[in-house]
Amino acid sequence: MKRTDPGFVAFGEAYFSTVSPDEIKGWKKHLRMSMNLLVPVGLIRFHLETDQGREIEHVVLGEQNYRRLFVPPGVWVAFEGIGESMNLLMNLASIEHDPTESVAREFAR
Repeated sequence: MKRTDPGFVAFGEAYFSTVSPDEIKGWKKHLRMSMNLLVPVGLIRFHLETDQGREIEHVVLGEQNYRRLFVPPGVWVAFEGIGESMNLLMNLASIEHDPTESVAREFAR
């Protein structure tokens, strides 16, 4: 990612997270962080919603659909492992981790 790419806000940190097949992590909403999400290993389905529970979109990223997903602050995100083994997510975050700038809730289908 280059700082001239759409979705680049600032660089705070890069971090990785794993999700097992059929595991769902979420919901989480960042209040200030912009996320640039990539899946270099496996396959992950991202669920995005508004505060009113309106679905924005579902996006599948991974080895078969390698691209970057930009998520601005204020959007609820959950992600689900749909690859056959461990799935790896990378976030190029606009700010450093701050546990006070996000809120979480349980994922419900």
